[in-house]
Amino acid sequence: MNHEVSEVPIRDESIRLGQLLKLAGVVENGAIAREVIDSSGVRVDGEVETRRGAQIKRGQLVEFDGEPFGLPSARLMPVEG
Repeated sequence: MNHEVSEVPIRDESIRLGQLLKLAGVVENGAIAREVIDSSGVRVDGEVETRRGAQIKRGQLVEFDGEPFGLPSARLMPVEG
């Protein structure tokens, strides 16, 4: 897994998890985001998150293990945009 954290600028104080994955280019669309989140492929601050609509605040660390899905793995952190 890539250990480098990619900062993702967002306008608001928080963003929905599925939107963050799309904005960062980790997944192509909402259907893929739903699949990887439902399959426990995403952690927020070290805890598995299975709600696509979970609000992710600036500064939280989102880790995506994309390998089982044929996608790149990523570590994301929303920051002020």
